[in-house]
Amino acid sequence: MDHLKIYSQADLNQLISHREGETKLGERVQLATSLDDLAVSSAKFILLGIPEDIGVRANHGIAGAATAWQPALKALMNIQSTGFLKGEELLVLGHFDIMDPADTSIKGLEQKVQEIDDLVTPVIQKIVAAGKTPIVIGGGHNNAYPIIKGAATALKRPIDVINIDAHADLRPPSGRHSGNGFSHAIAQGLLNNYGIFGLHQNYNNTGILESIAGNPNIHAVFFDDMLQSPQPQSAFWTDLLKHMDAAPGLEIDLDCIENILSSAMTPSGFSLNEIRRLLLTPLKKFAYLHICEGAVTLTDGRQGTSAAKAIAYLISDFMKSQQ
Repeated sequence: MDHLKIYSQADLNQLISHREGETKLGERVQLATSLDDLAVSSAKFILLGIPEDIGVRANHGIAGAATAWQPALKALMNIQSTGFLKGEELLVLGHFDIMDPADTSIKGLEQKVQEIDDLVTPVIQKIVAAGKTPIVIGGGHNNAYPIIKGAATALKRPIDVINIDAHADLRPPSGRHSGNGFSHAIAQGLLNNYGIFGLHQNYNNTGILESIAGNPNIHAVFFDDMLQSPQPQSAFWTDLLKHMDAAPGLEIDLDCIENILSSAMTPSGFSLNEIRRLLLTPLKKFAYLHICEGAVTLTDGRQGTSAAKAIAYLISDFMKSQQ
């Protein structure tokens, strides 16, 4: 049965490379025995993994997003605990253990994605209701929907979201997959202002472009326009943030970063340092962070180790800037 596996220190100790005279983040993070512990924890951030690529496959993508969680967690737990980031700020909750469906047709995969939605939503709701900030490592971008739903339900209002992504993920809300999480959230009144940063003109279809143009609450910044502009990237980012409320959710699809392994890996995109700079220059407090679509192994045979350490950098930057 699909379930949330809550971690113990023994789970983390298997990942930590111990060295005399050093203390790693994984030796200082907080842990829980149940979701009820969240409300009494002093940690501001709650880390959660959703290692699945069922939504990617349902969207006719290349599987592999399920492989990012464990290597990324290992990279994060082996960051040095110092005055810059001690570790007590973070509670490592665990990950969702999700079984592959027996029916792997598109309809079967879409049905399974709905089951994942129902599994993830109440956990995110509990985290946000406890006054904490979820940090979620995916997994496919389909999980944006249950994260948004969980946060909006806890806050009892629609939320705003910024998605740093080459794709808008605004395919029609028929069925469930990695390409329509935001469509579902908008259709259900869970998502108010939706900002998309770094869209690629080549990889968003006419229907999606029309949806963006026809909705005054969708604010898109194209990567192509930034390439042609004399303005710095930071100016586009600042302008986009003006459309958002005080605490939007933040989505980072790793296919927006050049040469990071993902199902839609790109040779043209943001550099990792450009995304890090955005995170380290905090102009907003964010309701959550969701990093998705990265992989260390894809089913077409491609492999790469950069995604894991990239995720660790992005999470540590986020925590440093949001404290």
